[in-house]
Amino acid sequence: QVQLVESGGGLVQAGGSLRLSCAASGRTFSTYAMGWFRQAPGKEREFVTAISWSGGITSYADSVKGRFTISRDNAKNTVYLQMNSLKPEDTAVYYCAARRIATAKKWTEYDYWGQGTQVTVSS
Repeated sequence: QVQLVESGGGLVQAGGSLRLSCAASGRTFSTYAMGWFRQAPGKEREFVTAISWSGGITSYADSVKGRFTISRDNAKNTVYLQMNSLKPEDTAVYYCAARRIATAKKWTEYDYWGQGTQVTVSS
């Protein structure tokens, strides 16, 4: 069982930056691949980025590639999402999620979810 708590969301102007954190409970965090997803009003939940259990493999949606960076600190049971050059279309609720071992891009393949944190980018 893994419990996830996101933090770091807020209101930022276009071009600005935010860093989201996702703190996980449990002693087996290092065995879980982690993902970030987002959901804007009226839209489906979409993949943003994911990182393998070791941190050695990452993947990104084309829409955020080069602007967002995912990282993890297994000693702190935390995964991060550094978001730079934010755009109004990045506005959404951001969720972190966990699944055993391998990363995935479909939200249905993740077993555990945080409650989400709102990111709003003004133009």
